[in-house]
Amino acid sequence: MSNSLIQKYNIPIPRYTSYPTVPYWQEETFSKSLWIESVKKQFNLSNSSEGLSLYIHLPFCESLCTFCGCHKRITKRHEVENPYIWAILKEWHLYLDIFHKKPIIKEIHLGGGTPTFFSAENLRNLITGILDKSELAKDFEFSFEGHPNNTTKEHLQTLYDLGFRRVSFGVQDYSEKIQKAIHRIQPYQQVAKVTLWAKEIGYTSVNHDLVFGLPFQTLENVIDTIEKTNALNPDRLAFYSYAHVPWIKGNGQRGFADEDVPKDDQKRQLYEEGKKLLSLNGFEEIGMDHFAKSTDGMYQAFNAGKLNRNFMGYTTTNTRLLIGLGMSSISDSWFGFAQNEKDLESYYKAIENNELPVFKGHALNEEDLIIRQHILNIMCRFETAFDDANNFSELNDILDSLEEMQNDGLLIIDNNKLIVTEKGKAFVRNICMAFDLRLLRNKPSTKVFSMTV
Repeated sequence: MSNSLIQKYNIPIPRYTSYPTVPYWQEETFSKSLWIESVKKQFNLSNSSEGLSLYIHLPFCESLCTFCGCHKRITKRHEVENPYIWAILKEWHLYLDIFHKKPIIKEIHLGGGTPTFFSAENLRNLITGILDKSELAKDFEFSFEGHPNNTTKEHLQTLYDLGFRRVSFGVQDYSEKIQKAIHRIQPYQQVAKVTLWAKEIGYTSVNHDLVFGLPFQTLENVIDTIEKTNALNPDRLAFYSYAHVPWIKGNGQRGFADEDVPKDDQKRQLYEEGKKLLSLNGFEEIGMDHFAKSTDGMYQAFNAGKLNRNFMGYTTTNTRLLIGLGMSSISDSWFGFAQNEKDLESYYKAIENNELPVFKGHALNEEDLIIRQHILNIMCRFETAFDDANNFSELNDILDSLEEMQNDGLLIIDNNKLIVTEKGKAFVRNICMAFDLRLLRNKPSTKVFSMTV
């Protein structure tokens, strides 16, 4: 990867977990009643054929990791567990009233925060409470995020008994200096222990999250972390770029100086060398910043052209209805997005008043739906095609704007099809941004998004 390309395309760009991206939601045309109607519409269209997905946000953490961009509440008081689970289950019952028939659940993902902040017993109560008035799809998939420091064998066994087969452990980097800077101290031995437990119990997919571009991180650190990771043989990996956005996250990302964070060509080298090591150890690149062994379901979904991307990240399921439960969760009916209250007290107040805790959202118009599909195609399959069904008025202008990227070898446009090249995979966000009509029509005047590299 030439430094000139990195300098040229290293600009602030969304990560495209949705289109339109959250800063471009039209809140003035959104209402809870519109959201409820879109949920009813999608439920009636898809419940019997594909079911729905649930993302459950469990926001509590015992300490603050300074690299984190999630919505969380820092506390060591575990008496917060029961009231929060009560609120989640009550919110779920509000959606059950909207459905008017028993939902079929295809996917559940527990995210955070730290899901394993909650006791194994409370997690069992949560999941059984969800499943009590639901049916399971034949090929359902349950997953959760586990903190290596507090995930117990009881957590793993309890969730396995409930049908969970995927677990993701946040590793980031094994350097003690980096762990101290990001306030996430977890030795290799601890990660090894929980990974081994998961495999012994029978989890079929163990994921490790690694991050490049962390403060003080060097090439030697990345090599050491990936070599240790390979020794543990996870089934899939996320190798994320650290998003340095202190203007958004405030003091949480001010535990180190800006100059301590690798940038531009130095940061890109960390990724490129890490990617080589992963490839040598049997990991295939799928989507953006994700890798999997050929035996893993995510690789197989990518290979079959069935990989999907939503607010949970990449997923092997392709449900059009995603319900987000809990503080700050985002739901997706395909026709619209809705985000829950980010403040815990406001979330509780809405639930106590028997109201969906939604505070903002966006209703997608016809153009949004077409652009959304193109961006999903590029993100999940590294290609998209243009025909009468997914055409739009500004397509020719967008294709003209991509000519420079084609000349730089990042993509190929031929026979009404766009294909991202191997070189272009590093800049897939740049390619997606060329289709982002809402951003192009109203470019932000202040810092909003993280850099590409």
